Amino acid sequence: MCVSVPSKIVRITPGVLPMADVRVGEREVACCLAYVPEAEVGDFVLVQNGFAIELLDPASAAQSLSAFAELGLIDASADSMSAGLDDLREGEPLPVEQATVAHLQ
Repeated sequence: MCVSVPSKIVRITPGVLPMADVRVGEREVACCLAYVPEAEVGDFVLVQNGFAIELLDPASAAQSLSAFAELGLIDASADSMSAGLDDLREGEPLPVEQATVAHLQ
């Protein structure tokens, strides 16, 4: 089973195969947007094997990032990740025991 961490789109290069640079923590990686052509800069996506496979609404992205941080799987203290969580958070983070399988896929 593969687990994808929500990644924020920071740049899009349009074309036959649209590409994006996404931020994962403090790193930026490239991915293809062929499966989510409606994605825009600032959106969160799940990336698997170099392809953005799902567009996330802000609440789902915040819940997933909070769950990963609580489990110690990501470093929520990194400036870019903390800023992403703060931008998305509309209240208390979702407790890990309430996270669904969908949030971790």
